[in-house]
Amino acid sequence: MTARPATRTRIETLATFEDARGALFEPLDAAGLAGQRNTHVVLTEPGCIRGNHFHRLGTEVSVLRGPAFIRLREDGVIHDLDVPAGETWRLTIPPGVVHAFRNPGPGPMLLVAFNTEEHDPAKPDAVREEILR
Repeated sequence: MTARPATRTRIETLATFEDARGALFEPLDAAGLAGQRNTHVVLTEPGCIRGNHFHRLGTEVSVLRGPAFIRLREDGVIHDLDVPAGETWRLTIPPGVVHAFRNPGPGPMLLVAFNTEEHDPAKPDAVREEILR
């Protein structure tokens, strides 16, 4: 298990059930789903990055299936995390925490994200801030 820093972001390993067909996990329970206003599923190709932003108001719940590299910046401090291949992690990221995700490969990286704020292209809650290249 990768050492996890003490942060305001809650970092959890989710139970993942695997068999010959693949893997299954539940990203949120009923209580966790109740407060969400936006959901999206992202497949990211090897070497590519998602995120590089923070949210003004929304709390984001990001669920990643490893391998994945995560960088967070909270209160000016950078935290790097490696999600091992085959593990599923859930991060609950409060407003103001900059976050970015890189796919180290070799296949697509799965990211399921939820946010407590609706997506409004005319007035986005996400503010771009590059912390990972």
